[in-house]
Amino acid sequence: MTEKTVLNATHRALGARMVDFGGWDMPINYGSQIEEHHAVRRDAGMFDVSHMTVVDLHGARTREFLRRLLANNIDKLKVHGKALYSCMLNERGGVIDDLIVYYLGEEFFRLVVNAATRAKDLAWIERQAQAFDVQVKERPDFAMIAVQGPQARAKVLGLLHDVDRPRIEKLGKFVAAAAQGPHGMPLFVARTGYTGEDGFEIMLPAEHAVALWEALLAAGVKPAGLGARDTLRLEAGMNLYGQDMDEDVSPWEANLGWTVSLDEGRDFIGRAVLEQQKAAGVARVMIGVVLDEKGVLRHGQKVLTANGDGEILSGSFAPTLDKAIAFARVPAGDTGALRVDIRGREVAVRQVKYPFVRDGKPCDGI
Repeated sequence: MTEKTVLNATHRALGARMVDFGGWDMPINYGSQIEEHHAVRRDAGMFDVSHMTVVDLHGARTREFLRRLLANNIDKLKVHGKALYSCMLNERGGVIDDLIVYYLGEEFFRLVVNAATRAKDLAWIERQAQAFDVQVKERPDFAMIAVQGPQARAKVLGLLHDVDRPRIEKLGKFVAAAAQGPHGMPLFVARTGYTGEDGFEIMLPAEHAVALWEALLAAGVKPAGLGARDTLRLEAGMNLYGQDMDEDVSPWEANLGWTVSLDEGRDFIGRAVLEQQKAAGVARVMIGVVLDEKGVLRHGQKVLTANGDGEILSGSFAPTLDKAIAFARVPAGDTGALRVDIRGREVAVRQVKYPFVRDGKPCDGI
């Protein structure tokens, strides 16, 4: 049975092309994926991300529990509303999921996890939480709309209650706060996102989602589907769970070492394996590649290197760059000249540092 967000009928009324995405009926585009991509890079676009799973954690030992559960250090969160990006690992150091956690009180933290991994994430979190007497509460009553782009914040701020606007305008990156939207609707506004652009991800009671979507539409925010979301996040150098990392890939192998805190005295799940990998050096690494000639880079294509074969992970045409880009996982060491097998033809690609795009413009060397 395919699940639907509260905005499903709204997407269909706007002429969205719908697809099955991890068991959810979601819009891939509303006509032109390229136009939606450019709208986010140049102005403001919005995405229905209500399929994401919101999980509230309550209990006196919640911080202690998160010290154990997450590879990043929850003790970085000391200010109300501050958010942290982290991987949640298995005992082998593989990534069960990547997530965002918000600090809302010493006994109250909020997680936002991926939709496709909902069932296994909840089962894992609940099992680990038992030893800490932490209450795990899924919040299906929330909808979530991401508004992204250089004009996104201004357009959202224009819809907020006068008393809240100055405070939300000053909100730092990776911080969230409560505010009142149109007609006094309660919003949880986070300055986070998955596009490489500034903006907000807004959680709100599902019964208000259609009214907020329509208010954003009236403010000139363009609806965007999963297609544009994917090309935007790839240009911005952001991993997609299941494509760029999974339970058999460690953060070191997914270029997510920056999210691992090997702080003294904290025994998080998977730590021992990560320490061994770091000491020995990993056998495979994740890199960025660019195809300068015509062609498309796709997940699963073989990458030929001087050290042996690798594979393309996330790959797509990049509208901002007008060329194909990808992440690839290849054997560690000097790769030499890189080639990709595209339908039996070996095509030369360039290794580059990513992100590929920052602030709407190509990064150096791309």
